[in-house]
Amino acid sequence: MDKAIESGELRVDEVERALFDKLLVIGRHLLHAFLVAAGDGDQGTTVEHEGKTLHRSEDQKTKAYRSIFGVLSLVRYVYASGQKKKAEWLPVDAKLGLPAGEQSYVLEDWMQRVCVKESFEEGVGSLRDLLGVKTSVRAAEVMTRHMAEYADGFSETQAAADANTEEEELIVLAADGKGVPMRRPLEERLQEQQATSAPDASLHHQHCAAENHPAEPKRKHLQRGEKRTRKQMAYVGAVYSIAPFVRTADQGVDELRRQQRQAERPRPQHKQVFAEMTRFHEGEVINGQVRRFARLAFLAIFRAACTKTLICLMDGQRPLWSLKESWFSRAIGILDIFHVMERLWQVAHAFHGDGTRPAELQVDRHLRLLLEGKVGSVIGLYKRMLGEHHLKGSQATAVRETITYFENNKQYMKYDEYLAQGFPIGTGVVEGACRHFVKDRMELAGMRWEIEGAQAMLSLRALYLNDQWDDFVEYRVQTEQQDLYAQAA
Repeated sequence: MDKAIESGELRVDEVERALFDKLLVIGRHLLHAFLVAAGDGDQGTTVEHEGKTLHRSEDQKTKAYRSIFGVLSLVRYVYASGQKKKAEWLPVDAKLGLPAGEQSYVLEDWMQRVCVKESFEEGVGSLRDLLGVKTSVRAAEVMTRHMAEYADGFSETQAAADANTEEEELIVLAADGKGVPMRRPLEERLQEQQATSAPDASLHHQHCAAENHPAEPKRKHLQRGEKRTRKQMAYVGAVYSIAPFVRTADQGVDELRRQQRQAERPRPQHKQVFAEMTRFHEGEVINGQVRRFARLAFLAIFRAACTKTLICLMDGQRPLWSLKESWFSRAIGILDIFHVMERLWQVAHAFHGDGTRPAELQVDRHLRLLLEGKVGSVIGLYKRMLGEHHLKGSQATAVRETITYFENNKQYMKYDEYLAQGFPIGTGVVEGACRHFVKDRMELAGMRWEIEGAQAMLSLRALYLNDQWDDFVEYRVQTEQQDLYAQAA
């Protein structure tokens, strides 16, 4: 290469690539030398470990170590209670802080940083192109599930650490959902789970689940030619703090309808998003909806001190408000204005048609009334208009459903009070999370998930998007090292 450089035969980019390849080779040699320097682990024919006498293996055992520089082999003695027993003390492994599996912590970290943003196939390909490391798609999927096992523990410890973070005056909890395409529908998994359980235990569990947990949405009856979608809900939660932002009804209408963000509007601080799916653990059904509210309540305990105002922004489903009252009753419930606007548009289209100027004007008028706190007036208008226009079919149904929706959620639609106190009234943060957090990764072309893999990916992707990845990786390494060798890494 030196001669080629001197003669000017190589461009700088060609030299750069060649140097990087050589650095990888050098790195492999240096890492191998470091492994060899740790010794062979021979501590004598027997050792005392945790109150037990362990015997050295007759032969040295080989362990593959898959690093960012390639696959290396580590040869060392291990200790067990018998020659054919599982090793209980691995001196070299403990000295080096080796992981439980073959994948190095660095390779696992880098691989998952890529895979939380793109498909496993693309992620594996990206790392192969950069480092020349060959990893199978299946291995990347296993890494995801293994790393995700540490996500809940990290979130709990991180919540306690975040308690010391400087927060704005308002702590906002928000909830929404997004469907994830599945290989098998939830009903099929439930039936499979029940079939493997004792009949009496299954019946008892079903009864308890029905009593204590709201069920997943029922599947609708399919019309002729309609395809059944195999999607399962990912229940998204978001927590953030924000400063109060007082505005008038006119300002609210202008911002919501013209989508003109006011320059002085405060931005959400310390935003955290997560998602929970209904899944199985040790034979039990874990309800994703309930678990989402449990996590929101847990975060609220640490982030919303008694001096902070706690707000809960959601859609108007009654089960959601019931869960809100059960888990954090002191929170001020606010019906998400964007879901309300969807209803306003449905009614406007029923009376004036889709895409018409009269429909737009009606939405503006009725939105202003709602932001002025005149929910009863809007309900009265709809009832009167319904009688005057003699709507039929789906148009009449849309109006009646909106009337019922507003009547059921009237106590959460005090928008005049919310605006005057500077409260947020829309779930833009969590809706954006549903699109970016869930859809952009979970609904890539042709993608279908198993529940365990889907939840694992959502757990890791949340940590990445919450800017907690580096802290999580360190927690995961320290926790596994403590479990393996009873020592901090």
